[in-house]
Amino acid sequence: MMPMGTNMGMNVTGQGMVPPQVNSGSMMTPTGTVVQAPQFEQSYIENILRLNLGKTGTFYMTYENNKDWNAKIFKGKVEAAGRDHIIISDPSGMRIMLLMVNLDYATFNEPLVYQYPGVMGNPPTTSR
Repeated sequence: MMPMGTNMGMNVTGQGMVPPQVNSGSMMTPTGTVVQAPQFEQSYIENILRLNLGKTGTFYMTYENNKDWNAKIFKGKVEAAGRDHIIISDPSGMRIMLLMVNLDYATFNEPLVYQYPGVMGNPPTTSR
């Protein structure tokens, strides 16, 4: 039985204590102090493409209900990259939005910038 006046983890309404809010990208120490966690870019395709905006690549795509693998090939300069899409411009200047779900792989005829934690060295120098 609890002595009178002891709430043992209960708030005034008698419900359990709510832990402090911790923002995404933060962590809580054992003492309850909230500290900002180190911020690292993760090595996802869209992040790699963003590091290489302006470079020309060949994008190999396969679409649903197609019997051939790499059914469509697009060549163009990387204009933008999002979580689910890539925007390229072909040599004529036409902008094309490609869906990541259809991307098999991409090739480039020049070194790519790929500088993330754990990668040694400096990113290659490029002229855009």
